[in-house]
Amino acid sequence: MNLSGLTGPLGMALAGFFAIMNPIANTPIFISVTAGDDRATKRAVARRSLFVAFLIIAVTVVAGNQIFRLFDITLGTLRITGGLLVVLIGFHMLQGSGSDVHTPSEADVESTEQAQLDVAVSPLAIPILAGPGTIATAMSLAAGGWAHVVVTLVAFTVICLVTYVCFLESDRLVDFLGQNGLNVITRLMGLIVASIGTGMVLAGLGLHAAS
Repeated sequence: MNLSGLTGPLGMALAGFFAIMNPIANTPIFISVTAGDDRATKRAVARRSLFVAFLIIAVTVVAGNQIFRLFDITLGTLRITGGLLVVLIGFHMLQGSGSDVHTPSEADVESTEQAQLDVAVSPLAIPILAGPGTIATAMSLAAGGWAHVVVTLVAFTVICLVTYVCFLESDRLVDFLGQNGLNVITRLMGLIVASIGTGMVLAGLGLHAAS
């Protein structure tokens, strides 16, 4: 395996996952769905949500080629479709609001009052951490072969660890940044997400963005 040749893809994967998962901006959501829980329960919810999200992405990237063949989907088609979805999510983030596909519904939030640990699966793991945009990004990044699958999983693991730290230190993080700081980060991440999505579309069309 040519590790030097994978440095670029690894950096892109880290940036893409960090931007679209947005651990910092998602931290207030974690606080809201675990309000009233003790620290041990919050830790358990964070671990379970990230474990489920990792399983979803791992299955997606490993089974990607089989899925492509089953539905006769080409790499270019996947990159264009996934890129358009990622651009849409980035656009919503630029407006200072979360995209519907990554934002929990009122029913999801209300259900957390009934079962504390259930929020780890919904809405945290799905759709916040491993939503359509994250899945589309992962499948596109991993579509180049097994080396890219490994790079994608390594990058996603790193971002999961960062997210775990943000969740555990959620109260301190939000107090430090404030609402204005979170809004700025969300818009910045939105610009990065939209740019990555545009790059995916251009790659699907066989074009390259000018440096």
